[in-house]
Amino acid sequence: MGRVRLWDADTGQPIGAPLTGHTDAVRSVAFSPDGHRFASGGGDNTVRLWDADTGQPIGQPLTGHTNAVFSVVFSPDGHRLASGSADHTVRLWDADTGQPLGPPLTGHTDALSSVTFSPDGHRLVSASVDHTIRFWDAYQPLTGHTEPVASVAFSPDGHRLASASGDKMVRLWDADTGQPIGQPLTGHTDSVWDVAFSPDGHRVASASDDKTVRLWNADTGQPLQTLTGHTNVVFGAAFSPDGHRLASASWDDTVRLWNADTGQPIGQPLTGHTDRVFGVAFSPDGHRLASASSDSTVRLWNADTGQPIGQPLTGHTGTVNSVAFSAEGHRLATGGEDDTVRLWNADTGQPIGQPLTGHAGSVYGAAFSPDGRRVACASGDDTVRLWPVTATLQMLCSKLTANMSHKQWGDWVSPNIGYITLCRGLPTPADSAT
Repeated sequence: MGRVRLWDADTGQPIGAPLTGHTDAVRSVAFSPDGHRFASGGGDNTVRLWDADTGQPIGQPLTGHTNAVFSVVFSPDGHRLASGSADHTVRLWDADTGQPLGPPLTGHTDALSSVTFSPDGHRLVSASVDHTIRFWDAYQPLTGHTEPVASVAFSPDGHRLASASGDKMVRLWDADTGQPIGQPLTGHTDSVWDVAFSPDGHRVASASDDKTVRLWNADTGQPLQTLTGHTNVVFGAAFSPDGHRLASASWDDTVRLWNADTGQPIGQPLTGHTDRVFGVAFSPDGHRLASASSDSTVRLWNADTGQPIGQPLTGHTGTVNSVAFSAEGHRLATGGEDDTVRLWNADTGQPIGQPLTGHAGSVYGAAFSPDGRRVACASGDDTVRLWPVTATLQMLCSKLTANMSHKQWGDWVSPNIGYITLCRGLPTPADSAT
């Protein structure tokens, strides 16, 4: 039986009883843009909607798929939901009512591995084991790959698409017409598993089993640089928020930083992990980097100098599969093969509370909701679990337009405690003088 649990992120204790509904493995989970709902797709052929504030199911299961649901995603406006299934179809749903929006989208001849909306929400792209991408706004398959498509990514403006495949190629597509842009980007000598656009949309990075990362001109399709130095599979690549640096994670136990403008390495490899590096993530301000490894640790790095920050974050007792920064950059969430989720203070490296336990299988993915108030995790034990996360002062101030006045402080805090300007840079109302 698939189960969902709610946990108190401060104490690590479960909140209420397990939330049951799925009767097989939970394959995918996604938050709505406002963070108040989440969707889950299961091996029981259903999609379920949940209230992320209460953990209660919303309505009845969304039924119609005839095989496992491997991918779910909300549209940017939160009013639609797309699901991709092993039944070879994509389905669109009204996320407010749970009703299907038209018939299933058919054409794929094998299982769906991924679905994603364009940034404007007007287009939907699906990737399949049948070696194709389908572009559902234009209702035509994007064909050309001859092996499974591993990754797809929209450009920041939503007008182009990049895809990576086991056929050793990267392809660029016009996301408005579904037509290929130029020739396939060739040069990798082994499977390409990850692809990412730079923040300005003018470059594409691809990571491969051939131990390299390649940079491409996304406007012309011409190769720019081949980043060599890793001695094993490059598992992932990520641009910094300003687009001038690139981080790569490899099974050679290292993380590498690169100048994304020149393709040259920045300093020496970031060493310290003693086993394969599975995940890497830049902080939102670009000054820090987090990496997750099968050596059971998470490491924080100064992304400007390449130096480690503090000691490794220890506590997991098996491979750390994933690492994610919260939107404000002050917290990390990690999921491990020890069946636990851990929250960390990204500024101090200290754990936040106790490990969140209850899963009976490896935790493969963790993601913060957009507002940073919740963490959702998916596990091999067939469950999705949701934890509320304590708000920080930075999160509070980011949502305010002014400080409390002196009168409000006296009324709401205490007249016996001296006034403190909590949110630096925000104005204080005029009645602060009274």
